[in-house]
Amino acid sequence: MSSDVEAFALEQVNRDEARITGNRRSSQSMREVFVEFWRHPSPYILSVYLSAAIVGRVLAGPGEWWELLLPLALLALLPFVEWSVHVFILHWKPRRIAGIKIDPLLSRKHRAHHRDPRAIPLVFIPWQVELTLGPGAFLIAWAVTPTWSVAFTLLVADLVLLSAYEWTHYLLHSDYRPKSKWYRLVWRNHRLHHYKSEHYWFTVTSAATADRLFGTYPDPATVATSPTARNLHGLPE
Repeated sequence: MSSDVEAFALEQVNRDEARITGNRRSSQSMREVFVEFWRHPSPYILSVYLSAAIVGRVLAGPGEWWELLLPLALLALLPFVEWSVHVFILHWKPRRIAGIKIDPLLSRKHRAHHRDPRAIPLVFIPWQVELTLGPGAFLIAWAVTPTWSVAFTLLVADLVLLSAYEWTHYLLHSDYRPKSKWYRLVWRNHRLHHYKSEHYWFTVTSAATADRLFGTYPDPATVATSPTARNLHGLPE
């Protein structure tokens, strides 16, 4: 990407963000955003799950050498899982099927998140959903693996990545300013998604890995600012 396009994109995002949200607060330090992170239920729920999974893995005893490949496989899949969940679940448009309205809690909360990207409580996975994630992940790991050691290795890796997702998404919406090149790219892409067009830039923890593959990583200079970036699907609030 040329420096001219990068400068244009940054200017557009800054202008749109200022128009939508008003003046930002002063930049926060990493310590400040970390303290704020632990004022919300999500990190505690995930910590309980992860601690239980680690204890289970220790009690399961020695495993197979190839279990070490499981975290690497999940890490490689993460961008594509993020993209798919974001597109097909979080951006689900309410509809009636067989006379029943289908509008999951995750979709409703995500629409609220787009309406107010500055509301930190809306950044996190809803606690009602998180309460089911631990048992659900455990049952899946138990069902698809041959031994308890493999099951708990898979569960630990899954919960670590989920926790990393929660932290990254929270950090992107905080007032912490990007410093590393990688984080600047992720931060920029996510702001383009919220303030430029909700139809592109769906990955969160990587710099558009899946977006490039699935064609949702356009040149920002060619994309018009969407009138429904804050009001997904143009639905009444």
